[in-house]
Amino acid sequence: MEWIPVGLLAFKAIVFGTGMFFAIKWHYDREKQEKAKKMKEQDK
Repeated sequence: MEWIPVGLLAFKAIVFGTGMFFAIKWHYDREKQEKAKKMKEQDK
């Protein structure tokens, strides 16, 4: 069995998984920040 394709596939999965994690986290944090901003504006 060739190990290079297996290693590259594992690397690709790690890179895409990390990218998806940070994309979801970024959107979640941004939404949370916008909600906090709206609440702050309503309190004034």
